[in-house]
Amino acid sequence: MLSQVYCSGSQPFRQRLLPWVQSTALSRSHRVQPSAIRHVRSWSNIPFITVPLNRTHGKSFAHRSELKHAKRIVVKLGSAVVTRGDECGLALGRLASIVEQVSVLQNQGREMILVTSGAVAFGKQRLRHEILLSQSVRQALHSGQNQLKEMAIPVLEARACAAAGQSGLMALYEAMFTQYSICAAQILVTNLDFHDEQKRRNLNGTLHELLRMNIVPIVNTNDAVVPPAEPNSDLQGVISVKDNDSLAARLAVEMKTDLLIVLSDVEGLFDSPPGSDDAKLIDIFYPGDQQSVTFGTKSRVGMGGMEAKVKAALWALQGGTSVVIANGTHPKVSGHVITDIVEGKKVGTFFSEVKPAGPTVEQQGEMARSGGRMLATLEPEQRAEIIHHLADLLTDQRDEILLANKKDLEEAEGRLAAPLLKRLSLSTSKLNSLAIGLRQIAASSQDSVGRVLRRTRIAKNLELEQVTVPIGVLLVIFESRPDCLPQVAALAIASGNGLLLKGGKEATHSNRILHLLAQEALSIHGVKEAIQLVNTREEVEDLCRLDKMIDLIIPRGSSQLVRDIQKAAKGIPVMGHSEGICHMYVDSEASVDKVTRLVRDSKCEYPAACNALETLLIHRDLLRTPLFDQIIDMLRVEQVKIHAGPKFASYLTFSPSEVKSLRTEYGDLELCIEVVDSVQEAIDHIHKYGSSHTDVIVTENEKTAEFFLQHVDSACVFWNASTRFSDGYRFGLGAEVGISTSRIHARGPVGLEGLLTTKWLLRGQDHVVSDFSEHGSLKYLHENLPVPQRNTN
Repeated sequence: MLSQVYCSGSQPFRQRLLPWVQSTALSRSHRVQPSAIRHVRSWSNIPFITVPLNRTHGKSFAHRSELKHAKRIVVKLGSAVVTRGDECGLALGRLASIVEQVSVLQNQGREMILVTSGAVAFGKQRLRHEILLSQSVRQALHSGQNQLKEMAIPVLEARACAAAGQSGLMALYEAMFTQYSICAAQILVTNLDFHDEQKRRNLNGTLHELLRMNIVPIVNTNDAVVPPAEPNSDLQGVISVKDNDSLAARLAVEMKTDLLIVLSDVEGLFDSPPGSDDAKLIDIFYPGDQQSVTFGTKSRVGMGGMEAKVKAALWALQGGTSVVIANGTHPKVSGHVITDIVEGKKVGTFFSEVKPAGPTVEQQGEMARSGGRMLATLEPEQRAEIIHHLADLLTDQRDEILLANKKDLEEAEGRLAAPLLKRLSLSTSKLNSLAIGLRQIAASSQDSVGRVLRRTRIAKNLELEQVTVPIGVLLVIFESRPDCLPQVAALAIASGNGLLLKGGKEATHSNRILHLLAQEALSIHGVKEAIQLVNTREEVEDLCRLDKMIDLIIPRGSSQLVRDIQKAAKGIPVMGHSEGICHMYVDSEASVDKVTRLVRDSKCEYPAACNALETLLIHRDLLRTPLFDQIIDMLRVEQVKIHAGPKFASYLTFSPSEVKSLRTEYGDLELCIEVVDSVQEAIDHIHKYGSSHTDVIVTENEKTAEFFLQHVDSACVFWNASTRFSDGYRFGLGAEVGISTSRIHARGPVGLEGLLTTKWLLRGQDHVVSDFSEHGSLKYLHENLPVPQRNTN
């Protein structure tokens, strides 16, 4: 075993080491207590966290979400990660990113160990350069001319390359870790260092001492002297160090590490060779699953292939170390792949000994896809029958539903704000309203799927139809509102869509029983699996990456939830609105009797709703009038906190608190009041500060009202009506999956129609395009044909 310590900075080694030893000697055993975690500087663009790292080593983590508690981590960098594509020289940008991530985790109080390849590649680059230089000098001396013949480079022996490259590789790591004020130490090992008991104890002691002093050990096989690997040379119960995969696994178990991250040039473990048509990335791999995997060839460089990585990973897992195999070369993810894994994000393949009780979310997505397709083939009457049965179950099983909801409310007491508790609560009246809404959906769904929208005769005996079809698989993510589940389920059934539901943990009991009722209703026609409730520990961000399984994401919850989903969704469209900043403009010709009723209903009836009033715009002429006084008095009675807009505040001697932002969704009994000089100024204000959700004018002047209705560019624009009418049920849609402020596909309250798309059906008789060419025998007709009348009963 060879060991060498490299320290960054200009201070003498002992001076730089002393503070680390003093700060860690009393507290840093193998596990650090939360009080010992240090707060670090914000020198990195990678967010870093302070986490309790007091886990006792013994068993591996059962779930990805637990990886954030990993204290001691080994990161193995494969040859394909460290080297360039030409296999000669190092991928410097990639290495710099990896060093930054390791530094972030080290400064969070974790203990990081790096197992790295790259010495051979770095040495090959140096030796090739030396050989070319030597040959060019000799040729110049022998020929006496400047023109050199083409030079052939001999095959370079790997051990010589390793000897030439090892010092340069370590110097590079030293320079990179210096940027983050981190000390690094090089350790070169061979198989004998593990098999010889004294050497193994020495290695173990050296590593523990380096970790205690807050130094990052950088470990590599001593390829300059290591003999060729012998096949099947593993001892009973002990993995032989044949490559850096087995070295990392052996080191991880010896050092009782919590996590081993193996970075390669593939996304993780696939069920068949990556690149093959049917290859699927395995999210979680369990011991005993090897027979379900077909291994391909090894990577372009390095000694081990994926089979070697899996063998090493399973051995480490058996020793109590969790393992993740992931891609360290992809330019879009390599800059945060290590930190993402430690944060518990779904990256690569996670090795676990604990199999979940139910299906994985990927399996649920496949079931929703196949179930949705079966659902779409049912007769409209059959889909309506399923929805009617679900409506009956909501009333028949009312007591069981309310009992489950009571458990959720008791567990949420003290943890959720009052508006969220109100959203969480179910009641007999809510269930009755839900049942009525579901029956409306059933009635409107008779000709939703397969309805002909357009018919065209392209040519004789060649007819084209455009018909409605389901979108595919919907992912609906909702917070605090269990009543959303049966509404969305009914709309998915009516539109023939498969459905994945992800509810908030605060409504776990309510969601579980409502989902069981939905599946019971689906069972009457054998399509139970069309609707799936995600109960695994999947993070919302991970669900948003399932672009091959999900066709549309619909968030139902806070504006922050919607923004997070819109940011996380990659390649999947998101239907919804991030904010509900609804305005009401009170015109100078508004009715005294109408204004207070409309303001009270819009703001106070349900202030947590996305269609509640947030900003009241008042015409300047109404200030200091009885109408204005009535509005203020009513808001005081209703205990609404008023925030004054800048212009409104300028008219008052003693004004309420001035608003911090005119673009605020309060979601509570709070309201911004601002003054405008005209209807045009009101429109301009709405366009600047609104969210294109719902905006209202109160006036008796029809011309002013129509001007407002035509010029406000929002999803819903009302005249003399409460903002609270912006709702699928109140619009007669039966229910809604949400309110969309986007300008593509659906806008406003999205009901059944918004969950459908179209496809084209062309029926011909041996028609080919060449028949319609300049010298062909056929001509295009493009005649519009009558469309079958829609059933409105």
